[in-house]
Amino acid sequence: MAHHLILERYRWFDGQIRRGRYPNAGDLARHFELCRKTAQRDIDFLRDRLDAPLEYDPARCGYRYSDCAFALPPLYATERQLLALLMARRLLQVGGGRLDRDLEGFADTLLSAVADRRLSKARLDQLFSAVWTGNSPAAESVFRTVLSALTQERLLRLLYTSPRTNERTDRTVEPHHLQHYQGSWVLLAWCRRAGNWRKFFLSRMEQATALPERFTPRPREAWKSQLEGAYGIFQGKESFPVRLRFCAERARWIRLQKWHEKQRIVILPDGCLELHLPVTDLREIRLKVLQYGADVEVLEPAALRESIRLEIEKMGALYGSPRDAVSSARRISGDRASAPGK
Repeated sequence: MAHHLILERYRWFDGQIRRGRYPNAGDLARHFELCRKTAQRDIDFLRDRLDAPLEYDPARCGYRYSDCAFALPPLYATERQLLALLMARRLLQVGGGRLDRDLEGFADTLLSAVADRRLSKARLDQLFSAVWTGNSPAAESVFRTVLSALTQERLLRLLYTSPRTNERTDRTVEPHHLQHYQGSWVLLAWCRRAGNWRKFFLSRMEQATALPERFTPRPREAWKSQLEGAYGIFQGKESFPVRLRFCAERARWIRLQKWHEKQRIVILPDGCLELHLPVTDLREIRLKVLQYGADVEVLEPAALRESIRLEIEKMGALYGSPRDAVSSARRISGDRASAPGK
C-alpha cells in the first residue's frame, strides 16, 4: 500500500467490472500480487465503505454492479496524503457555519477512501489539534463572498473599518490573493479608491458584495512583492536589516524557530544568539520584540531600538520604576508597623 495510490486497486477492480469481466478476489490478488484475504478485504471495503453496489454472480464466479450509475470518488492520493489533509482541516476552519460544515463533509468523503478502519473524525480529533491565539475569525458570509469574487474574477465592494484609524470606508477592489496569516484571513487586492495594492482583514469587513463586473487579474509579478520578501504582514517596500540579540536561556528556544525564510542565526561564545532578518515595517517586529521583554536586545536599526526604549519609558510611567516599587513597599511596611495594636 505504501508504494501504490490508495485507490489504484479499487479503480482496477472497477474497470474490470465495467468491461464485463466479472473480477473476483483471486483476480485482484494475482494482478497486484496480494494474498487472497487482503484482496477480499479490498472488495469488502469497496462495497461497505465506498458504497459500491457489488453483486456476486455465482455463474460467472465474479462481481458486477447492480447500479451502473455508481462512480468511485475522484481521489488520487496515498493514505498518508489523505491523513495530512484530514489533520489540516482544523487549520483552515473559518470560525463556524456552513463552510466548516462543508469541510467536515469533505472529511467524511476522505475518510471513506482511507483503508485504515481505526481512523474516524472523533479519533483524529483525539490525536491531533490546532490552536490559534490572537487570530481574527472571518464571518462566514464575508468569507464566501470574498472567495466567490476571487475565483470568478469579479469586483468586490467592501464596507471596511481600518484597524489603524478606525475609519469606516466604502471601497471597490480587485481581489487577487487570499492569505491565511497567523490564523486570520487577509485579502490582497488592488484598491480602486487608493490606486494601489492594499491588504484587508476579512474580520474587519462589515459587508462584502461581489459585483457583476469582471476584471482582468494583474500578473503575479505585479503583486508578489506584497506577500514575500521581508518579515511580517507588511510588505511592498524596500527592506532593511533587523538584528536582535537573545540571552543564552532564550537562545535555546529561538535557535529552533523560523521567523523568516531569509533569517540568519549567529551563536555567540557566551551562549547568546543573534537573529538577523529583513523587515520593511517596524510595527509588527516591534510587538514581537516586546513579547520577549529583557530576554532580547535590539542591536539595529536605531529606529527600532529607540521605539523600544520609548515604550519602556511609557511602561515605567504606567507601572512605576523598580525604585518606586521598593519605596512603596517600605512605606506600606512602615504603616503596618505603626498601626494600633502593633
